[in-house]
Amino acid sequence: MIELLDLTGTTAHQVVRTVLIWTAWPTLAYFVAINAVYLCLVLLGFADTRRSAARRSVLDLAETATSPVSLGLTVILPAYNESAVIIESVRSALALDYPDHEVVVVNDGSTDPTLAVLRETFDLVESRRVVDTGPHLEIRGRVRGVLEPRDPSIPLVVLDTENSGRSDAVNAGIGLAAKDLVVIMDSDSVMDPDALLLAVQPFLDDPLRVVAAGGNIRAVNGSRVVAGRVTAEGMPRPWLARFQVVEYLRAFSLGRAGWSRLGALLLISGAFGVYRRDVLLAVGALDPDTIGEDFELTLKVHRWCRRRRRDYRVVYVSEPTCWTEVPSTLAVLHRQRARWHRGLWEVLWKYRGMLLNPRYGRIGMLGLPYYWLFELLAPLFEVLGAVIILAALLTGAVNATMTLALLGVAIGCGVLVTILSVLLEEISLRRASTAGDLLLMMGCALLENLGYRQLTAVWRLQGWWQAVRGRTAVWGEMTRSGFDAS
Repeated sequence: MIELLDLTGTTAHQVVRTVLIWTAWPTLAYFVAINAVYLCLVLLGFADTRRSAARRSVLDLAETATSPVSLGLTVILPAYNESAVIIESVRSALALDYPDHEVVVVNDGSTDPTLAVLRETFDLVESRRVVDTGPHLEIRGRVRGVLEPRDPSIPLVVLDTENSGRSDAVNAGIGLAAKDLVVIMDSDSVMDPDALLLAVQPFLDDPLRVVAAGGNIRAVNGSRVVAGRVTAEGMPRPWLARFQVVEYLRAFSLGRAGWSRLGALLLISGAFGVYRRDVLLAVGALDPDTIGEDFELTLKVHRWCRRRRRDYRVVYVSEPTCWTEVPSTLAVLHRQRARWHRGLWEVLWKYRGMLLNPRYGRIGMLGLPYYWLFELLAPLFEVLGAVIILAALLTGAVNATMTLALLGVAIGCGVLVTILSVLLEEISLRRASTAGDLLLMMGCALLENLGYRQLTAVWRLQGWWQAVRGRTAVWGEMTRSGFDAS
């Protein structure tokens, strides 16, 4: 790297040269390491997904649906100002193929017509059901009413509470749930018809050990939704949403499958997770004071099981898919990414005692170090690396041709990992994406490096800085466009 420097520079050149000497190699090594880890996770995830897909080919879901040993399941949908999408989401949840499931919608003090459209669509009347929190579950929002459809054959319950945040709303739904398993999903989402049958398989295969399972999350933008079901997949037209489609494929389809294969899955998305209700009640469910509530809950379950020396499993299942609407504007995406990274920092700091602690096995020795090094610090390295390289090029302190070549290699590694993720996901799950959509995804893998990733890195740093300064955490509202049913 030193050979690349222009030694004829001025004082500014000397400053940049000194900075580069001390930062260039560590930065380059960091990006090589992070892409190597991503590649390993993708390959492990591909192996896990292929094995799961092969098992599904011989799995009789009809037999599972009628099995007398199937566990009852409650789907919890927290909703705050979701009138644009709530009906399609509820219909999707009600229409899921499962022998014994109910849907609990928690209206978290919405100020829009969310409750009104639910009441009108499903002809809701007052119910006698009550929230049972047990000794460890605390509910902050006052319950204003419990409603059920006049038609008792519709397994729907609507819990109306004062606004107290998503986590507290989910906790209220857990207290109202009447089944052994609890599915937590976002109210702006719809699931594939067989999603529950597939997601519950780990609990049926290993009922004594499996305590939680996460499902696949994909962006619904650009796809057509009819009667609560995705009837046609497609890529959205706005490039902002397209970039997020690729991000979700990279992170969920194979990334988390890789961690599940290693037995160190640390995050089950709040958009689609299945838990044993007794375990949720024992750990106190979600922490309303933590903005990264899904990450915190997964770590809390790990810690609770490890401290009790319980033989347990937290797994990821690649086939069951939950389709969620991703932000379509920069302002909403900004709030989301800042919130995500703030939540990441808060949870990692809260559970810092587990880091490199042999007591927590692979969670403490493998999973958490990765999250500290390659999730928390990644935007810092991205932004600082971009600033250093730009300063070096502007001052002429380095050879521009060689620097751009090295930068191209670093970006190329990331592009390769992303394209590989897209192709392996298509091969393993056979999504039958069109050739045009696959080409668009590959194009996004390249174009996201030309401003999009840098911008989201800045937003993530802003969220981290807000947490360090102790500013009040704000969840923020996401403006919904609604599902395309055309």
